[in-house]
Amino acid sequence: MGNSYGTLFKITTFGESHGKAIGVIIDGCPAGMPIDEAFIQQELDRRKPGQSKITTQRKESDTFQILSGTFEGKTTGTPLMMLIPNEDQRSKDYSHIADKFRPSHADYTYHAKYGVRDYRGGGRSSARETAARVAAGAVAKLFLKHKKISLQAYVSQVGSFKLEQPYQVLDFSKTEQTPVRCPDLAAAEKMIALIEDTRKKRDTIGGVVSCVIIGVPAGLGEPVFDKLHAELGKAMLSINAVKGFEYGSGFEGVTMYGSQHNDAFVQEGETVHTKSNHSGGVQGGISNGEDIYFRVAFKPVATIMQDQESVNEAGETVTVSGKGRHDPCVVPRAVPIVEAMAALVIADFYLLNQTTKF
Repeated sequence: MGNSYGTLFKITTFGESHGKAIGVIIDGCPAGMPIDEAFIQQELDRRKPGQSKITTQRKESDTFQILSGTFEGKTTGTPLMMLIPNEDQRSKDYSHIADKFRPSHADYTYHAKYGVRDYRGGGRSSARETAARVAAGAVAKLFLKHKKISLQAYVSQVGSFKLEQPYQVLDFSKTEQTPVRCPDLAAAEKMIALIEDTRKKRDTIGGVVSCVIIGVPAGLGEPVFDKLHAELGKAMLSINAVKGFEYGSGFEGVTMYGSQHNDAFVQEGETVHTKSNHSGGVQGGISNGEDIYFRVAFKPVATIMQDQESVNEAGETVTVSGKGRHDPCVVPRAVPIVEAMAALVIADFYLLNQTTKF
């Protein structure tokens, strides 16, 4: 039913936006791995609502509980279950759209598929579900840290304002210094101003989150249907509000000649490297040992504080009025979600790769 992700490092999320709790079960996490609960909470804090004036003001502590799968601070190899209680639901904020289909939401498609839907904050389709992914992704990050693999995502675009510098020249230590999570502080101020101006207009705006994965060994991924970049794309496109994914040179690569785009191989000691990295660290669906980098496009948040024309379940024309607490721009809180999903993909392929050689 699409609630699980992964093959060996497999997660299943559960819960709704206005239910009692959300959570995740991780199956396949190797036994004996130390679990840093403070780090998991830190990752959840990066995603939680109410962080600043440019995010939704819903107040959730996102304090998690581990209910199974650990003993004396280490994983046991059995299913690891984490629960995150919902604390600040305001279901009455959604009573006015109980039978109405909000423009660009999942209301109509859920109704068409199931014949019933939880209209309170979107139910299962709410981005509240991504807190469970971030919790699971934090565990995947802990696993990858032992393999010397790191991930860094950041906001590279808000609306039409785009950060032009390549990731190689950015100081990622500055990413968390601003609420918009852009490591270029001057650019961050302009992004924040654009988001604040959009919020004052009772509107929303989209953006782009870029991500870099460093330290991935050559050989992860499958050559045909389960290509590494294809799985990264699927993972990113499963995140709420994502409309596009590109890796390496992406769409800009079409403007280059093959003689410009090809990544020449060089031998450095006992390791093979490439002089350039237009491939984005993946060739033939398999990692080549270079940095993996990609970009994820997020649409403007669908809930706007303006009246919009729509229809209800009876097919009648109605007016939908935006109410409640919503992000004017989702990308600042999407940064840890992108990292979490990327970590889950790499952890899964890392374990899979251990089974491919005699």
